[in-house]
Amino acid sequence: MFFCVYIWLMFKKMLKMNHEKCVNQLYPRSKVQRFHLEPDQISWENPLKDYNPPDYTSESLFNKPWADKDSGDKSFAPRWNEKDGNVDRRSFIGYYQVVSGRPLNPIGRTGIQGRGVLGKWGPNHAADPVVTRWACTDGGDIKMDETTRKKILQFVAIQRGDTGEWALPGGMVDPGEVVSETLKREFMEEALNSLMLAESDKDDLKKKIELLFKHGDEVYRGYVDDPRNTDNSWMETVAVNFHDDIGDLTLLELKAGDDAINVRWVDINRDLKLYASHSSIIEKVVKLRDASW
Repeated sequence: MFFCVYIWLMFKKMLKMNHEKCVNQLYPRSKVQRFHLEPDQISWENPLKDYNPPDYTSESLFNKPWADKDSGDKSFAPRWNEKDGNVDRRSFIGYYQVVSGRPLNPIGRTGIQGRGVLGKWGPNHAADPVVTRWACTDGGDIKMDETTRKKILQFVAIQRGDTGEWALPGGMVDPGEVVSETLKREFMEEALNSLMLAESDKDDLKKKIELLFKHGDEVYRGYVDDPRNTDNSWMETVAVNFHDDIGDLTLLELKAGDDAINVRWVDINRDLKLYASHSSIIEKVVKLRDASW
């Protein structure tokens, strides 16, 4: 009984989702134009006889040890919807269909087939740390929004090198890696430039991050409306809020690294424009902290 209720709730949640950032645009890092889709043409349940989207997989994925092989490769025999060795091919949404050897995006059509620039067929798992603190005056008092009369929350944002958009400092979960480690690793690499540190300095930084990331609140686990999504490959994430109430992060120098070109503390408000579905994740943190929106 409980399992049936859970499946029904997940199905209802899925019905509320839709594509916005992964339809009707040029595919990222390419000159490939997606097949044009109207909102009522996205769902697989709605027949679309003339649907013939381009099939695109970036050459940057060819022969990469971390990327899947072509779906037509006879040596490629993945275990869909299961833990496949150290690769987790399960979706947070639930069971997804596989047609002609390719998984189908559970939210619907995107106007492009193939993997695009994503390494895995089906779900590509990421982790996004949402590191927050209260915005304060020079005197140390917490700032209040004049309209909402609530405290103003700040979060650490990075500017992506590929799109120039501001985003959460997250990234892909490596094969066999637990999400808790991904959250720490990605924050250190993108927001603190840990890849360029000496080993001794890196070890010291790890200890500080371990303390900050010791207690977190998961705010989202599911599908991401990411511009890299295709009909056969898509992004999913686990987002966890780590709130710095005592000022530990003030002692750390933010410095962009890896594929980030900038990093800073950003005041949160409802007009914030962020990469992919990151704004909706931020809104969940605002509700959790009862902050201004």
